[in-house]
Amino acid sequence: MALRFVEIFIPVEKEAELFELLNSFEPVTIVQKETSEQLLHTKLLLNTEHTEELMDRLEGRFANTENFRIVIVAVQATIPRIETPPGKPQSRKIKFARISREELYHDILEASHLSWLFTTMVALSSIVAAIGLARDNTAAVIGAMVIAPLLGPNVALSLASALGDFDLAKNARKANLVGILLPLCLAAMFGMLMPLDIDGSEILSRTQIGFLDIVLALAAGIAGTLSFTMGLPGAIIGVMVAVALLPPLVTCGMLLGCGQWQPAMNAGLLFGVNLICVNLAGVVTFLVQGVRPLWWWDKEKAHKATRRAIITWLICLAVLALLILATNWQS
Repeated sequence: MALRFVEIFIPVEKEAELFELLNSFEPVTIVQKETSEQLLHTKLLLNTEHTEELMDRLEGRFANTENFRIVIVAVQATIPRIETPPGKPQSRKIKFARISREELYHDILEASHLSWLFTTMVALSSIVAAIGLARDNTAAVIGAMVIAPLLGPNVALSLASALGDFDLAKNARKANLVGILLPLCLAAMFGMLMPLDIDGSEILSRTQIGFLDIVLALAAGIAGTLSFTMGLPGAIIGVMVAVALLPPLVTCGMLLGCGQWQPAMNAGLLFGVNLICVNLAGVVTFLVQGVRPLWWWDKEKAHKATRRAIITWLICLAVLALLILATNWQS
């Protein structure tokens, strides 16, 4: 049972109202409360899947209250263990257990923030990938997949569509633009300066694309989104390898740099398929898991943004599928 330690800060005159809400909610346990002259500080343990419901109730009731704040901390362990008493049913039915919307937003925002560290990691992973591809070194290419921070901005773009958050979408697009153009330019320079064996297994595997690559990218995109919503950052590494965005992008850049146009287009197609499928799978997964804004006016905006995103990505995927069909037919 995953737990969260929730701390609530609220003016003391709201104590009765707060505890009326908490008692109706039935948290796992209230640890303690501390009262100062102005603020009531309440701490409680809560099942992770119920955290969002509690936060929504609290924000809906106290959003305009001065000095109101909620702090959530992940619980690694607690003694004694918290178990459901025999014969006592769960008080709520959770359709899809996941972390709260605010935790998800914070995690994805951090993973998609355009900073000097993000740019440096993109550049370094591009260099590692280019050298691995030029030398046909599988270990180096896998290393580049793992350290490339390209999954975060794409999941952030999907979350922005699910929440109708245009600021998050703007930031995610900026990070994505840097994450695409920087590796492409660096790879093109490597392609002009380094000898490149286009028949090497690492390059060849990224210039051959079929419809199974679409299925793989969709499955990995769903897994990547679930790893965020379930709070499982360790699983993201495997997704980065399964739906690698960087190696086909670097392959495309290197082939462009040495004038190999047709193989470069094939690698570009593979990158495009992976990119589109990650975003489409992310939007659909957030939709199915019920990731929605709190307020009704934001929900209307989010509904339109989600529908528009799904239609756009489906059209893009259909176009790429036709290009793949045409490419395979010509070969």
